[in-house]
Amino acid sequence: MLPLDQVRRSLESAGQSHVLQFWPELCEEERDGLLQELSQLDLEGLREHCEGAARAAASPSVRVDQYMEPVPPESVGSVRKSEPDRLSAWESEGLLQISQSRVGVLLLAGGQGTRLGVQYPKGMYDVGLPSGKTLYQIQAERIHKVQELADQKHGSKCTVPWFIMTSEFTLAPTEKFFKENNYFGLEPSNIVMFEQRMIPAVTFDGKVILQGKGKIAMAPDGNGGLYQALVDNKVLEDMKKRGVEYLHVYCVDNILVKMADPVFMGFCLSKGADCGAKVVAKAYPAEPVGVICRLRGITQVVEYSEILPETAELRGSDGELIYSTGNICNHFFTRAFLNDVAKKFKGKLKQHVAIKKVPFVDSEGNQVTPTKPNGIKMEKFVFDVFPFSRNFVAFEVERQDEFSPLKNAAGAATDTPTTARSSLLAQHYRWATAAGGKLLDQHGNPLPHTASVSAGDTPPSQCEISPLVSYFGEGLEQLLRGRTLPSPFILDEKRAKELQSQ
Repeated sequence: MLPLDQVRRSLESAGQSHVLQFWPELCEEERDGLLQELSQLDLEGLREHCEGAARAAASPSVRVDQYMEPVPPESVGSVRKSEPDRLSAWESEGLLQISQSRVGVLLLAGGQGTRLGVQYPKGMYDVGLPSGKTLYQIQAERIHKVQELADQKHGSKCTVPWFIMTSEFTLAPTEKFFKENNYFGLEPSNIVMFEQRMIPAVTFDGKVILQGKGKIAMAPDGNGGLYQALVDNKVLEDMKKRGVEYLHVYCVDNILVKMADPVFMGFCLSKGADCGAKVVAKAYPAEPVGVICRLRGITQVVEYSEILPETAELRGSDGELIYSTGNICNHFFTRAFLNDVAKKFKGKLKQHVAIKKVPFVDSEGNQVTPTKPNGIKMEKFVFDVFPFSRNFVAFEVERQDEFSPLKNAAGAATDTPTTARSSLLAQHYRWATAAGGKLLDQHGNPLPHTASVSAGDTPPSQCEISPLVSYFGEGLEQLLRGRTLPSPFILDEKRAKELQSQ
């Protein structure tokens, strides 16, 4: 912890001496807490952070349409457009690498569930599945299953380590939740949790916001804080010791995420890529998702708000949108590329402005809850490293199979617990009927075949299939063909064994 005099001088030099204005009123414990917090800040870079945030917030957004071009076709793969044997070859290569314990998964879990209306990490959320499983449990079970598939194919005993980036807000509750749930059957030593940095929120005139008399308003530095956190916590060294060469990085809120997806891994490896991204075709031109494209010849993500409507609506000769590669925060990196980013590029990452309502104390020491945005939080995004890639690829997947994020509380138009639950149950409905199962509704009436249920629709049957039974619909025919399945129907390991013995 730095001495008070040194901290005071640093704050004065950064134009932030107001941070200590309530120092005389603080008790010993509060003073220690504030001094500890200030000691962990980059005080030398504080002036630039604050002034840069104010400048960035005041700057108009720049139109980039004239510099845009699509990602070259040779750098794009697609589940929808690829032959089954090609998909199978990619899957085989992915499973081979997994069987050799060369693949890890990294979860971005630093955000709180504020928009969801909860005060705990999103991964702990139960969307209301018949099984009551949380997002964390579903993801843990998919890791189990993909390890098992690789072991069965190659006679191995492999490990897919799970690296979980948390924040100051989410580390302790996440650790506690995993411990209480016995790490969902995974080996605790193969789950590595680490914290990303926190940075101060700033007013529009470039002043650090005080959340309390002895507390700065802090926020995680965005999911692009990953690269600094890998260095701070020596995670890259840990990956090297474990023999991890390839990493699947994803966001916690996608209920359909395929952990360490062998097809995606195999595609990226077949292309010799150092960096890759899964994408979904945009549902409509103005859909509010970032687009992966080339800008002045460099691959990056352009936010939907930066593109003119006429650019978003451009179509090719096949009638498909030219800029359709919707980014879903689902990425492939080689460890070698991450090392390069850590050593050479992490200081060059773009800063993004988020205008927020930030509770604060005013100059009289009164607590204020603002009714309109009053502060700036600066964020980096995980995809900001795409421009540094030597060989970037994109891989288009089917939205109904792989992308249904949980972002908003019940009642919102999209990305709610209801849409997430429906997406997963609709997928399992399709799997069960494709395997030859005959589903009944809650009244015992026969239900139609798979084609009538798509993601987002409420499926007519509550059919849930545990990831421990099937990773992505495989192995179900021998269990379900010709069987009549009531609603609700939960196919877990116990039920699967019963069906096998019948």
